[in-house]
Amino acid sequence: MKAGAIALGIALLAPPLLLLSACGGGSSNTNNNGGGGGGGTPPGNTLPVSTAGLAGSGYTNGLFASVTVCVPGSSNCQTINNVLVDTGSYGLRLLGSQFSLPLTQSKDSNGDPVDECEAFVSSYNWGPVAVADVQLAGEKASNVPIQVMGGFSGVAPPAVPSACSSGGLTEADTQAALGANGVLGIGVFQHDCGAACAPGATSTPAVYFGCPTSGCSAILLPQQDQVQNPVSLFAQDNNGAIVELPQIAASGALSVNGSVIFGINTQSDNALPSSVTILEADTTGSFATTYNNTNYGGSVLDTGSNANFFLDSTVTGLPDCTTATGFSCPASTTAETATNYSPVGTGSVTSNWNVANAEQLFTSNNYAFNDLAGPNPGAFDFGLSFFFGRNIYFGINGTSTGTVAGPFYAY
Repeated sequence: MKAGAIALGIALLAPPLLLLSACGGGSSNTNNNGGGGGGGTPPGNTLPVSTAGLAGSGYTNGLFASVTVCVPGSSNCQTINNVLVDTGSYGLRLLGSQFSLPLTQSKDSNGDPVDECEAFVSSYNWGPVAVADVQLAGEKASNVPIQVMGGFSGVAPPAVPSACSSGGLTEADTQAALGANGVLGIGVFQHDCGAACAPGATSTPAVYFGCPTSGCSAILLPQQDQVQNPVSLFAQDNNGAIVELPQIAASGALSVNGSVIFGINTQSDNALPSSVTILEADTTGSFATTYNNTNYGGSVLDTGSNANFFLDSTVTGLPDCTTATGFSCPASTTAETATNYSPVGTGSVTSNWNVANAEQLFTSNNYAFNDLAGPNPGAFDFGLSFFFGRNIYFGINGTSTGTVAGPFYAY
């Protein structure tokens, strides 16, 4: 995205979202693309995606799509382009400044308006929860709770409660700060917080807030009212998604078109091949990785991270960049290998990837790279670099694909 490493990873009780965006200096071309792939009319369960995002954003390794939202049960709709597709988060979040639909804000059990604080690793989003019909390609989800980041267009949200802002993070509720018009979270969970934020939880996290005129206070919110992965609410093709991106050259590409296919083993175009390895995820939505004979937990496959962020230089020997903060800069391209495995199942697969010098990559005019990497002490976040040349499957919790229950990853 811009210069330096930005981590928009959900640091909550729910499964971790690591939306690590970083970009070095160098590339200055501008692209304005609604996120569509090229050529022909895709099937109804196929969402075109592209690495070409907002003009002038300089977003490196972002994946973008167009999302249509409607007033529930009506034909009053708007299509929002350049929404970041993120398999490391759960739920749709749109900048309120980018649409003007008269959506109704959700209310809590006291009848007070509900707002959400989505705390990430290096930033947070604040804004109302509202209900909309959501259409992705030919698939429609009705009455989906979404977050309106920064408040409805022309209407300021309530003051950010200190419980949300006191962590020293930066609010990212503008197009300039986000580098996109929203975030489409289609990872392996249905809800963005789940039981940890629902009635019956032993504590009340600073995630959902009831906001009467006297001020906002943290509340527990039933799971069906929480911001929700819209794929799980489709009438069909609702058990997961597949991200399909072509391979690119080691030097990168200006832009790349691909697809997100909805459903797994529900239609002829989304079969789960016997050749892929299934990695059943644990209760945090993670798998595990063995690297140089050491095991690490908390691994994710995350299109919202723009590089393969793993461990640190003391473990990998990959030097950190001097000017491209947050990336790795080996003297020459380095081949890496690790074994990804399920901590709760039997799946295990050896994975290989390359790490190039980020500062050298950024001197090109390209924005998509399959060999971009950076440090992430103690864990593996396989970002968009890992997706090029692979079809990667995401099975949603509470659903099944044949005999395999979600949450799971497969490739």
